[in-house]
Amino acid sequence: MKRQENNNPGDEYVRVKLPNRRKGEMFAIADQLLGAGKIRIVCEDGKSRLGRIPGKIKKRMWIREKDLLIVIPWDFQDEKANILYRYTNTQASYLSRSNKIPPGIDIYK
Repeated sequence: MKRQENNNPGDEYVRVKLPNRRKGEMFAIADQLLGAGKIRIVCEDGKSRLGRIPGKIKKRMWIREKDLLIVIPWDFQDEKANILYRYTNTQASYLSRSNKIPPGIDIYK
């Protein structure tokens, strides 16, 4: 578990991984499975992108429609993105309750 940046005595523990905004990571929702390691995603900036599931994630976790993801858009093709992490339903509902998910893609309310 990670502690938040400030060192106040009443700090909260962050229970799940959050997107690193400095690296360009963002939340996304899985919209449509396309096969061959590809998936249509809707990102928090409102764009629909083609997501690529890397081999190390493809072998370990299954991604289904309406899953909450962390993605990073490609620098040279903005309509494509790599999928970095998939949240479980419990983790996604925790993020929704703590208002960490942007309202445009929060389907867990």
